[in-house]
Amino acid sequence: MIELSNLSRHYSMADTDVTVLQQLNLSVEATERVAIVGPSGSGKTTLLLILTGLESPSDGTVKVAQQSLTGMSPDQRADLRRKHIGIVFQSFHLIPTLTARENVALPLEIGGQRNSRKQALAMLDKVGLSARASHYPAQLSGGEQQRVAIARALVHEPELIVADEPTGNLDEHTGDRIMQLLFDLNRDHGTTLLLVTHDHKLAAHCDKTLQLGNGSLHEIDSAALARVQSSS
Repeated sequence: MIELSNLSRHYSMADTDVTVLQQLNLSVEATERVAIVGPSGSGKTTLLLILTGLESPSDGTVKVAQQSLTGMSPDQRADLRRKHIGIVFQSFHLIPTLTARENVALPLEIGGQRNSRKQALAMLDKVGLSARASHYPAQLSGGEQQRVAIARALVHEPELIVADEPTGNLDEHTGDRIMQLLFDLNRDHGTTLLLVTHDHKLAAHCDKTLQLGNGSLHEIDSAALARVQSSS
């Protein structure tokens, strides 16, 4: 589902060249559940942006769903996301002039699917927000906005879900509900999960956990994960 080869990303800032990711190699199989952990500023969000085609690498190649992003036009990358990828942004990116239901229905409407509003309402019910379907983002709490963003990412049942701190703004009970929804989709629909998280329980439920630091990815075992958790 995901294949990164010798992936690097650096930025030029004033007279300094800043390397964020350095020669990363990563293979994620279909249906696999992978958590990525690491300190703030280690490049986790940059990595997610690159593998979803929202940002380009400085060097290396990216393949998603057996399609190379190299050489794709912005429209082609957008089409890949619409068909195959659900993205949960840490900053939500909800459209303020649309209601919760309209925000969730938007990916379906862009794809020309029928009954988009009905499907959106059903997904809002799964994240516990059907009663808030007619509310605008400004009328919702931060946790509620995050659940709307999660519903929008999941409504078209993508093959790959990429999530940046999907439970970060949620209370423990709601976070557990969202975690269960993500893993139910993985089990029932064969969805692949790639999750950036500081949620210890969420990482523990994944098939493997990778730590990003100093521009490199390293798989860590449960004992190492416990040490990461205690220091975060």
